[in-house]
Amino acid sequence: MTTGTTGTAGTAGTAGTGGGTAGTTGAVGTALATGTALATSRAGSGTAGSGTGRLRRTLLAALVAAAVVFPISAAAASDVPAPVPPAFAEDAAPQSRYAANRANLAEAARMAQDADRPGRAARLRSMEAAGAAQFLTFDGRGTGRAVEVFGELETADRVTVLVPGSDTTLDTYERFRAGAVALQQRLQAEHPRSAVVAWLGYDTPGTVSTTVLTAGRADEAAGELAPFLDRLSTMAAPGSRLSLLCHSYGSVVCARTGTGPAVSDMALYGSPGTGAGSARELPTGARVWAGRGSADWVANVPHVRLGGIGFGADPVDPAFGARAFTAGAAGHSDYLTPGTESLDSLAAIVLGTTPAPEATHA
Repeated sequence: MTTGTTGTAGTAGTAGTGGGTAGTTGAVGTALATGTALATSRAGSGTAGSGTGRLRRTLLAALVAAAVVFPISAAAASDVPAPVPPAFAEDAAPQSRYAANRANLAEAARMAQDADRPGRAARLRSMEAAGAAQFLTFDGRGTGRAVEVFGELETADRVTVLVPGSDTTLDTYERFRAGAVALQQRLQAEHPRSAVVAWLGYDTPGTVSTTVLTAGRADEAAGELAPFLDRLSTMAAPGSRLSLLCHSYGSVVCARTGTGPAVSDMALYGSPGTGAGSARELPTGARVWAGRGSADWVANVPHVRLGGIGFGADPVDPAFGARAFTAGAAGHSDYLTPGTESLDSLAAIVLGTTPAPEATHA
C-alpha cells in the first residue's frame, strides 16, 4: 500500500512496500467509510430487506471502483521475456539453488535487454549483486518472483522472513531489498548467526486496484508461504527459530498462513487489518505482535469488512489481542529504515529480547 492522502504522485518507499499513486489512501478510505455508513443505515419506507442489501453492495462496489480507476505501472511488465525458472529437488542445498538462480537471473537480464527493456535489464543486473546474490527462488517472467537470502542460512539459528505489501515487483524490488539488508545488518550486530529472507513469493496486488481491498491475493500467497516455511526450517541450523515480519498487505498474507512450530513470532506492521477479528483466530501458534508508526497513513483506513471488501479489526487495537511493539514516528514505508525505533523493535522481536508484555485479550 502506498503513502499519501492528496491524490498527487507518491514517492517510492525504502522498506518493503510499493510506490504508486498517493491519492489511494483518501479515495479508498472514503469508499470504505461511505460503505460503512450505507451498511449501517436503514432504507426508506417500503424498501425490502433483500433489495436494500443489494443496493448497499452495488453502491459500495461503485465507490470502490471509483477509487481505483487509475492504471499502475507494474502492469507494463507483463510482456517482458524471461527464461523458465530452474526446477529443484525438495532436498536441494541452498548453495546449488543460489548458483542456478544467478544463472537464470543473468539470462533474464540479457533477454530483457534484447527485448529493448533496458530499465528491467538494469534492475535485474543490480539484483545479481556482482554474482554474490543468494536467491532460493527467482522467476523473471511478468512482474516476477524472488526469494533472496541475506546471511548464512545453513548456520543461522535466527531466521526472519519478510513478507512485503502491494506493488512489490521486480521493478520495485530494490526498496524491498533495502529493508532486508537494513534488518540483517541490525540483527548481525547483536547476533551473528542471523539470516533474513526477503520473500517476494506471490503476485502482490496493485496499490491502486480492486485486489488490494480483498483477500484474494493473500489467500493465494498463503498457499505458497506455508510450505515454504516448512522447507526453510530444514535448510537452517537445527532448532532454528523463525520469525515472520509482515508489512501492509503482507500482514493479510501472514494472517492466512498456517505456520508450524518452527515459527515463534509473527509481527504485523503498517497493517490495514487482517480479515480476522482477533489474534486468536489466526492459524498460528506463534506470538502475534502489532505496531504502527505515528506517521503511518494506514491508521486512517477504516477498519471495516463489507461483503469481502476491507480487512476489519485493527491489529494494534488492544481488543485484537496482539502484543504491542513500539514503532516510533515511522511512516508507512519507514519501518525498516536504519536507526529507527521501529527497526530496533522488530529486531528485538526476532532475537527474543523484547520486554513488552502481552496485550490483554478481549
